[in-house]
Amino acid sequence: MKSESREPIFKTDSKTILIFIVPILIISLLLFRNLFFKSTYLLKSFGELSVDPEIAFTNNKPTFLEFYAEWCEVCKEMAPQVSALKDEYEKNINFVFLNVDNQKWGNYIQKFAVNGIPQINLFDKNGNLISTFIGKQDEIKIRESINNLEKEEKPYEEIMNAEFSTIQENKNNEVSPRSHG
Repeated sequence: MKSESREPIFKTDSKTILIFIVPILIISLLLFRNLFFKSTYLLKSFGELSVDPEIAFTNNKPTFLEFYAEWCEVCKEMAPQVSALKDEYEKNINFVFLNVDNQKWGNYIQKFAVNGIPQINLFDKNGNLISTFIGKQDEIKIRESINNLEKEEKPYEEIMNAEFSTIQENKNNEVSPRSHG
């Protein structure tokens, strides 16, 4: 008989515990969502924070140009580093962020032969391409290249890491003979 009386109490206690835990988890997620989803949020904000590429290449400032995509895991991983670089250098350097999924940037994607992301191109104040970084990179290496933008003699360098995302083909706006009726 004692076991019968314990069973309803246990069921009541577990329901009470669940009633308290679920709201606490939901509130925690809401309060700390920026910590949990910071890199995704940063990537989404890059496009809004970007200098227009036409302005960047004509205003006599060095330019940091990053090709990225919101679905790219390596881009998400590097977003906090890139954001820190932007915060530090944005007074002296143009920061341009181009989402490879936006057809508006197709001419830049072709011009700079983007086939893996993230791809970071660094240009001197005259618009000359100085460095290209493809894939996951160490912040220190990018920082060194940024600091070298001010030097007069700058040989071009390409730094590639095997850890990158290939660009996914966007077939949403593809035209075929059958697509017109």
